[in-house]
Amino acid sequence: MAERDSDRSVSQTVRAQLRLRDLILSGDLRPGERISELQAVETTGASRTPVRMALVRLEEEGLLEAIPSGGFTVKAFSERDVLDSIELRGTLEGLAARFAAERGVSSRDLEPLKGCLDEIDGLVQQDRISIEAFSSYVTLNARFHALLTELSRSPPLIRQIDRASALPFASPSGFVMTQSELPQAHETLLIAQDQHRVVIDAIENREGARAEAIMREHARLASRNLRLVLKNKTYFDLLPGLALIRTAGD
Repeated sequence: MAERDSDRSVSQTVRAQLRLRDLILSGDLRPGERISELQAVETTGASRTPVRMALVRLEEEGLLEAIPSGGFTVKAFSERDVLDSIELRGTLEGLAARFAAERGVSSRDLEPLKGCLDEIDGLVQQDRISIEAFSSYVTLNARFHALLTELSRSPPLIRQIDRASALPFASPSGFVMTQSELPQAHETLLIAQDQHRVVIDAIENREGARAEAIMREHARLASRNLRLVLKNKTYFDLLPGLALIRTAGD
């Protein structure tokens, strides 16, 4: 009975966390807006203990900030905050690639990554890439990055990469859907896919420094996309959470 109650509490926490995150990223909860525990209970329909845990998790993700008087406020981010988060993720993924190269991986270990890249090739080689193709790319890209991280065979590093990727807008696919509307969209995907291929080649040839440098440079594509998107707010509808980012001109 106690175990079932615990499972139910965890499930409510996850549902409350997802619901509140959606409200923040959709812009329904604005930067600086206060969220009390009671308000969150009413919004999510969950009980107080799971809601309290969900709010703490969202604070850990960086979407909320605790206030001394109680409750939380929706956090705003500077452009520099997001760029630093992307850089951090790239640095950690670079270390994962170096570990994989230096520790050695088998051809069998690389088969899932190469299969994933073959599927991505089928998308990026289209003359005109549809929104549906971009959506498929998001899934495949996330899978590639997860598989690459696992090749490091370093549980502590994998945990840190997971944490870094959970930071707002720092995940490998954080700006892919907004990128779909940019004039440079196809070119950027081709560059990213070439970098995917090159890092696998470096790992296969046990070139640790090269593999690390490629993944750090690869993350900077996301930084480039962020800067391009923030220059034109008509793209914000594709990723409403961008409203949380404060640029120098705001």
